[in-house]
Amino acid sequence: MKILMSAYSCEPGRGSEPGVGWNIVRAVAQHHEVWVLTRPDESGDIIQAELDRHPVPNLHFVYFTLPIWGGGWRWGESGAMQIHYYLWQIQAYFVARQLHQKIGFDVAHHVTFVKYSNPSFLSFLPIPFVWGPVGGGESAPSTFWQDFSLRAKAYEWARAIVRRIGELDPFVRLTGQRSAIIRATTEDTAQRLRHLGASSIQIVTESGLSTEDIAQLAQCLIPTATPIRFISMGRLLHWKGFHLGIRAFAKASLPHAEYWILGDGAEQHRLQALAIELGVSSQVKFFGKLPRAATLEKLSDCHILVHPSLHDSGGWVCMEAMAAGRPVLCLDLGGPAVQVTDQTGIKIPALNPHQAVRGLASAMVRLAANEKLRSQLGNAGQKRVHELYSWQAKGEELSHLYQTLAPASPLPSGVRHLC
Repeated sequence: MKILMSAYSCEPGRGSEPGVGWNIVRAVAQHHEVWVLTRPDESGDIIQAELDRHPVPNLHFVYFTLPIWGGGWRWGESGAMQIHYYLWQIQAYFVARQLHQKIGFDVAHHVTFVKYSNPSFLSFLPIPFVWGPVGGGESAPSTFWQDFSLRAKAYEWARAIVRRIGELDPFVRLTGQRSAIIRATTEDTAQRLRHLGASSIQIVTESGLSTEDIAQLAQCLIPTATPIRFISMGRLLHWKGFHLGIRAFAKASLPHAEYWILGDGAEQHRLQALAIELGVSSQVKFFGKLPRAATLEKLSDCHILVHPSLHDSGGWVCMEAMAAGRPVLCLDLGGPAVQVTDQTGIKIPALNPHQAVRGLASAMVRLAANEKLRSQLGNAGQKRVHELYSWQAKGEELSHLYQTLAPASPLPSGVRHLC
């Protein structure tokens, strides 16, 4: 099939949005002929260098940017970039329409940004349109705001306002309604899309791992010696919920255990002060932001991932921990709730901070005391990653999806949980 993909952010060797864009288009090109609309600014030379090293004959890139703005998106990841992104989506439609007249695509697919509150004008092409992965509909439950600083609360309010403005855009609503299928990253985002009139929705994770990453993570053997070590990895931001992890660790009262925290960010000093206040500063160790090789070494020295995020759309770290055979302890929210099952970890309901801390603490005690349970959850996590979360598996899944969207086939309807 001839597939047209829009990937505003797309770059090999990166994580987050650029990694999603690159890995999805490359995976699909193993099965179909793919043309990718993207920007030349950051990624053009890097993409071509990667294709020179590892050719993908079915993968073609079409680069363009706004003629009156050029690299203006470099001004930051705030207002200027969002305006550039929106205008670029409009331009993408006209580029795509001309390409479609020459090539005759079977399916159009928007990949990045992974954001449901901005439209994709590719949905106006006269062919089936796939929207997503799209996320961003997640919010920290209001009961958890009591722990946030004034600055953190302002961030949450601003995020909600920007999202609401996007929902009022008639083109966002039309994008949802014109999509043959929408790939939402979480149930929260799916609910927001339903309110916009969308009906054909799948719930899938945005993230994936390469075959090489999966093999490398499988080499992180479980340490046999004590102490039991919990680990959290990520930016130290209020919505990552690491303060809940520290409180739970203190409440669990595991005198011979350790809790390692990797990453840096605005909440670092508050988290360190919290560990001192709760009397666990000698057990809670902050390592800052480390290179990937050093991060994997730390993961190899730990037994359990703690990821109490309050509104993650994705959760790459959960996937990596499962690939390494570590059970995941998280809140039953957002992307982690999609990725983690009762067979691969423990998901704690998030009703309020006190209840969540109690649940996390109880799970910590249970996992620390039960090596067999840790092994069972870890093995199941590795199996789940192999079956669902490799980029190869995602390419095969999308290939099948495109075939169901052929004109002779009925369109999918309702919401289907694929993973």
